[in-house]
Amino acid sequence: MNPITTGHPLPALSAPSTQGDFSTQALRGKPFVLYFYPKDNTPGCTTEAQNFRDLHTQFQAIDCQIYGISRDSLKSHDGFSDKQCLPFALISDPDEALCELFGVMKLKNMYGKQVRGIERSTFLIDRQGVLVQEWRGVRVPGHAEEVLQAARNLAA
Repeated sequence: MNPITTGHPLPALSAPSTQGDFSTQALRGKPFVLYFYPKDNTPGCTTEAQNFRDLHTQFQAIDCQIYGISRDSLKSHDGFSDKQCLPFALISDPDEALCELFGVMKLKNMYGKQVRGIERSTFLIDRQGVLVQEWRGVRVPGHAEEVLQAARNLAA
């Protein structure tokens, strides 16, 4: 399957999450955010989750759902979610199916070695299930606020 691109609808997707099964079909009629992050309980990923957590009520006010996605297990996600008091679901993608669909798997340098991992990326999907905006190679500071503003523009 080719990576999804802006302006195109998402195919029917489902995956396990910390709040039951995630399904794009069940989200029809609601905008939502999918943010991909490398790993639970790492500094940048923790800050990003906290930023989305802190803005969660503002996303809810415009009926926009938030989902975090990484390759970590549901058990890891549950611990991370509990520790950070995350009100939104974390999706487990151990087989990288969602990562591949959104084209977020990249070769990265870590301690001088090339490793394959998730490039921090966020996707905004509208009420009709169409990918309307994407952010790749995300820097955490200010990012959640930028996504919130884009979601507000969608709701206006």
